[in-house]
Parts: sequence; structure tokens; C-alpha cells
Amino acid sequence: MHGDDLPFDYELLVELTETSGVPGYEDRVREVVRRELAPEVDRLRSDAMGNVVGTVDGGDTEVLVAAHMDEIGFMVSHVDDGFLGLEPLGGWDPRVLKAQRVTVHAEDGDLPGVIGSPPVHTLDDEDLDASEEVADVRVDLGLPATEVDERVAVGDLVTTDQRTERVGEHVTGKSLDNRVSVLALVEAARALTDPEVTVHFAATAQEEVGLRGAMALGVDVDADVVLALDTTVANDVPGVESGEHVTRLGEGAGIKLKDSSSITNPKLNRRLRMVADERSIPHQPEILPTGGTDTGGLQFRGGAKPAGAISVPTRYLHTPTEAVHHDDVRACLDLAVAFLETESGGSDYTL
Repeated sequence: MHGDDLPFDYELLVELTETSGVPGYEDRVREVVRRELAPEVDRLRSDAMGNVVGTVDGGDTEVLVAAHMDEIGFMVSHVDDGFLGLEPLGGWDPRVLKAQRVTVHAEDGDLPGVIGSPPVHTLDDEDLDASEEVADVRVDLGLPATEVDERVAVGDLVTTDQRTERVGEHVTGKSLDNRVSVLALVEAARALTDPEVTVHFAATAQEEVGLRGAMALGVDVDADVVLALDTTVANDVPGVESGEHVTRLGEGAGIKLKDSSSITNPKLNRRLRMVADERSIPHQPEILPTGGTDTGGLQFRGGAKPAGAISVPTRYLHTPTEAVHHDDVRACLDLAVAFLETESGGSDYTL
């Protein structure tokens, strides 16, 4: 389905989300990011962690904008009689894995597989009540055990296989966390012209396993201001009390106040809200009770930094059917651009 009527580059979002890249092995996504950032920046580099940084030269003040490009996935932990056991890379709820299609990224090419689920006819009450763990999951490649042994090795990577689709006013698919913010990063680089400050656009690695790429980058890039772009929870669905929604789809960009990794800079938050109000960009406050973001990885690793974050409200996070509202994506992009266009280096974020 085309996205010609959407207020962002839908085709690029589809490519980013459908490209595989688990923590530490973001190679395929990294190549897309390099291709898209190269024409928009003055310098482009990567590091040993896998971060990609494109720099647009401006004034002496340096601003780092970061969006992680890894997705949750798995590593093959063992091969047993033709079936694959999995080690999670990132946070998975094992209940969502039953009956999912997956792709195994083997050395000689990608292999399709399924995570099977026993038919309900064969389950007794004890089976139905049993707790589930990722360690219990097995991938079936539909191949003889001898061929699986030849083609798949411990350490091969596994991702869920899901197309990105438009559903009403939403876009749904795998790895919108956080490829939708990588899209915003690229589009912000496209939109920014002649900034008063130097801007580093960073696509970071290994966020889903402990903000590792951002922590390394916080040491290597001596920025004066840091801004993370990421997804956040939107639990605005039946069965969840309104006080637990965190954000709501369609109500604009989330301006992060806190998550479990950071409490953002109050002055920077106020400036984000002020810019959003001045440009009539829909926005909403975000307080995320659990879960960290690159904000925490960047805030103090290279010394005390004023840090903020813009969040894309997302339903069904860390599942193969994450969902975002297209107006919220545009609002997050607009707010990031507005922040960068109005940052002159004269803002005082000290407390």
C-alpha cells in the first residue's frame, strides 16, 4: 500500500522497519542510514559499537540527536534435532511469540521459519496454565535435521517476519521501535538548513540491551545538548485505566519528563513545549514508569549534559504488531526540526 498521502516518507519507513537488525548486528539498517544521511550532512562516520553519526556544521555549540536503530530479536542458542532454541536480544513477552513467522539469518542466507504452537486439542489444563518463557520457544525450519545442522549455527540471528501496513490512521509492523524515530532523524537532517549550531545526527546501536551504543557515544561526542528520539507506551486500549495510558495515539509528540533511565532537564522540557506551542505542534507529556531510552545513556556519560527526549506514542510495544498514528509521527518530526532550527547556542540549561 502506498503512502503518497502521508506526511512523511512512508516508503522509507517500510524499508527501515522491514530491514532486520538486532542489537550488535545492525549492519543492514546501518547501510540504509548511511545511504540516507550521506547527502544531508557534512561528515559521516561510524564507530566500533556500530553507531552512525552524520554531522551538519554550524556554530560552536554542539547538539546530539540520537535514535536507536536496533530491534528486539534473538540469537540461536542451540540446535536440537532440527529445531532451534533461542536467546532473547531485548525484552520479549513470550506469550506473543506463539505461531509467529520468523527469519533465521544464517551464513549462507536467510531461512524462513515458524515458532510453532501445539494445537489446543492436545493440551490439558496443566499445559494451559503453565507459565511461558522464551527459553521454551523452538523454531521449526521445515527442513531435515541434518540440513538444519549444516546450515544453522549457534550465534545465528533470528527476527520476526512481519510486513509493515497501513491500518486506518495507523501504521503497524515490527520494529517501529525504533525505526520510526530513525525515519524522523533522517527527515530532520533533510529539513535542516544552515543551523546556528553544529548538529550530530546519530543512529545508535544496542539500545535494547542496555543503551550501550548511546553510552559509548556520550563519551566520544562532546555535545552541549542531547536529544533522544524514541517510541513510548500508548496503552490507550480497552482494559487499561486512563491513568496508565502514558500517552494516547493521535494526541501528538510525547515530551519525556522521565523514564526508568532518566529524568530529563526541566529547562529543556520547557523549551520543547514552548517551541511546540509557538508552531502549533500537537504534544503531550510523557512519564514512562518502566523502560529506559538513549536519553539515559547520553545524559551523563561524558559529563553532565542537558538531556531531553521526543517520543512517538506506540501501541503494542515489543510485539510484531506495533502501531503508531501518522499524525504523531509528523508531530515528532516537526518538533525535532523546530527545536534544532531555534537552538542558537544561547540557551541556559543549567539548574
